[in-house]
Amino acid sequence: MLRWPRIRGVYYGWVVVFVGALAVFLSGPGQTYSVSTFIDPLMDEFNWSRSLVSGLYSAGTLTAGFMMMLVGRTVDSVGYRIALTAVAALFAGALLFMGSVGAPATLLFGFVLIRTLGQGSLTLIPYSLIPQWFVRMRGKTLSILAMAGAIGSATIPLLNLLIMDSAGWRGAWRFWALVLALVMVPLAWKLTRDRPEDLGLLPDGAPVNPAKGRNGETGEEATAEVSWSLEQALRYPPFWVILAASSIPSMVGTGAQFHHMSILAEGGVMRTVAAGVFTVGAVVHLIATPLFGAAADRLAPRHLLVSSLVLQAISLIYLIFVRSTPTALVLGVLNGVRMANVSVINGVIWPAYFGRGNLATIRGVTTTGLVVASALGPLPFGLGFDWFGRYNEVLILMALLPSAGAIASGMLPPPRNPLSEAEIVAGGRT
Repeated sequence: MLRWPRIRGVYYGWVVVFVGALAVFLSGPGQTYSVSTFIDPLMDEFNWSRSLVSGLYSAGTLTAGFMMMLVGRTVDSVGYRIALTAVAALFAGALLFMGSVGAPATLLFGFVLIRTLGQGSLTLIPYSLIPQWFVRMRGKTLSILAMAGAIGSATIPLLNLLIMDSAGWRGAWRFWALVLALVMVPLAWKLTRDRPEDLGLLPDGAPVNPAKGRNGETGEEATAEVSWSLEQALRYPPFWVILAASSIPSMVGTGAQFHHMSILAEGGVMRTVAAGVFTVGAVVHLIATPLFGAAADRLAPRHLLVSSLVLQAISLIYLIFVRSTPTALVLGVLNGVRMANVSVINGVIWPAYFGRGNLATIRGVTTTGLVVASALGPLPFGLGFDWFGRYNEVLILMALLPSAGAIASGMLPPPRNPLSEAEIVAGGRT
């Protein structure tokens, strides 16, 4: 019989939240905010051009994005415990490999590995696992994962620089490989459990006995959810609206972040101040995330999706007016609030609409969309700058995308039961 650690009086789902938050934090070495600290050392050592390294990174990210569909199906097939442990171990190996790259081909392969395993899989799995354990408190618990990501974005780049000062960029990659191998792998195997039902529990720690709760519901009724298959979801038009709307912030947000220093320099903002915008954003992200998590447990998910898109449009337009240190700091606050909103709604909206039965498979497809969108984001900003000679027109044009997404998201129907076979044949019409 399967044994698991017991903590008297504590619902085991909170242990799973801890493991998930740790995984999201340790996905950091595969995230852009961490990889960016290695770019200049790589270019200096091998005399590579910025366009070469950027192109390899985009290619690696795109490849990783398409891999997410396979990862999602595999997670639902083998289970979260095995998947999380295996991904953590493989990611450790990928980070070790990054410490040995010496040619463009090996760098490309390394980017594919760390983007697939770190940025993709090590976030997909926790964000699919936690909804298995929580329904009514889903927003609050997923906000904890988002906070772990915010802490990573605020601390890991600084840690990278400190390690590089003493051990070089290869030593920094090897340091994170060691952390993954010694910390994440054993904890993932020891503490992760796939579903509360496997331990004789119910989501949110609801009572298993049939006694009526204060709302006249049994524990099973209080935590019941619909469960869509991937085929049903793909035939349902709101799925594509949600995917497109969720991908817009990923695309334009990544593009604006990639060109952040250049955009602010155009407005006369000093580089140190422009870099400080990221720090301010990370702090505000951390503070605002639990607020959006609480809101997600009370508001319809489509309302939060609309607000995230509106904030994205406002932040793009506001970039035109950043001309001083105070306005740059306001940008950091705005970005932090926006990122908190996005990180929560991206975790909440998919299980809210499509349940938890095939969530990793569905999120594998949606993660592909998000990653591909993020890989394409920097290109229109660069092309637009080359065409117009400045960013103002580009920012206005790009702000139209989240504006349109907000309108479409506002017209989404509330969550419903899965499509019947007749509706699937009819192409998802309701």
